[in-house]
Amino acid sequence: MKFIADLHMHSRYSRATSRDMTPENLWKWSQLKGITVLGTGDFTHPQWLTEIKEKLDNCGNGLFRLNNKYRLNDIPASCSSEMYFMLTAEISCIYSKNGRLRKIHSIVLAPDFNAAEKINSRLSKIGNLSADGRPILGLDAKELLRIVLEASEDVMLIPAHAWTPHFSVFGAASGFDSLEECFEDLMPHVYAIETGLSSDPQMNWRLSCLDRITLTSHSDAHSPHKIGREANILDTDVSYASITNAMKKRGGFTGTIEFFPEEGKYHYDGHRMCGVSLSPEETIKNNYLCPVCGKKVTIGVMHRVDKLANRKNGFKPENAPVFYSVIPLAEIISETLKIGVNSKAVKNEYFKLLENLGNEFKILMDCTVAEIESAGSPQLAEAISRMRKGTVSIAPGFDGEYGKVKIFEEVERKKPKGQARLF
Repeated sequence: MKFIADLHMHSRYSRATSRDMTPENLWKWSQLKGITVLGTGDFTHPQWLTEIKEKLDNCGNGLFRLNNKYRLNDIPASCSSEMYFMLTAEISCIYSKNGRLRKIHSIVLAPDFNAAEKINSRLSKIGNLSADGRPILGLDAKELLRIVLEASEDVMLIPAHAWTPHFSVFGAASGFDSLEECFEDLMPHVYAIETGLSSDPQMNWRLSCLDRITLTSHSDAHSPHKIGREANILDTDVSYASITNAMKKRGGFTGTIEFFPEEGKYHYDGHRMCGVSLSPEETIKNNYLCPVCGKKVTIGVMHRVDKLANRKNGFKPENAPVFYSVIPLAEIISETLKIGVNSKAVKNEYFKLLENLGNEFKILMDCTVAEIESAGSPQLAEAISRMRKGTVSIAPGFDGEYGKVKIFEEVERKKPKGQARLF
């Protein structure tokens, strides 16, 4: 069965997340988006774990359904479908290794509450799991992997947003130059990485050391309408074992749905305080310093990939899974209507399209241009057609600021604040 899975997001118990991140809303928005399997996020948090144990029913296949009494009734019939939850959590490890401070985030997938509770029991002796849905622990990422494997051989750990500068396995500020350096003798138990919003599979293909690694994509959503902004496409049975085996062995892992990586908030180098966005070449030319204030710039994902890559841009491994770069439907509607993405008019048009055509991924990826034009407008149909072809204009994101993507107009890179020195 072909389906979409998004396994990384957060509950309302994580910092900077919406209070709407509840099982009920996640269940609803999964169907609106077209997601069949969604991560619970945050199973390490005691209150969230109690809530999901109460509201989710075990399907007997390592996945869970929302109990009928908690299901909402305002989902368009065109989007209504069965969806499942998988127990997941993100854990932040901050520690010193090989003479440097490391800050590594990892996604943990668990097959049942028993395994999740074993993991929580061990981790609660290391740090305060109640403080944040994404706990911060003084723990080596390798030791985290050892702990989760001891809880269950079916648990899987995936390095999260692997290229983000500050909190990732390859991050320029606190990461490693290889997975082996991070996980050492436990490296055979690392089967996948999450590429993150600021990189896509094509960028990761430039590293031959990742050829055996499955390149997964997830939303890392902090609000319900953000789920699915990146996701995985699988063609397997809908079960925990089938999904994790697809990531371990590649069979049935058919592709990913991606941000345009330039839109990610760490794609380029830069200094947000000064409004400075730099390509890797510009950064090197300016000695890694901000041309406005003279301080060091934040090294972005593109630069870091360039540094570690041993292949030219454009290389594609044999039998590599496909990927699709998309723009969220609400953002496309916003541009065609020339009105804010959070406006009532955009919301009304969004739900009208869902009622007429089906879920968001169906509209973005499968509906014909004629069907979209009939249900929406010629301009919306043209916008989605251009998105599918990749004919968009993007000012790359940098230093924590999302990139700006437009379909019908050119986007200029942000102009620096203050007087910039000449390169």
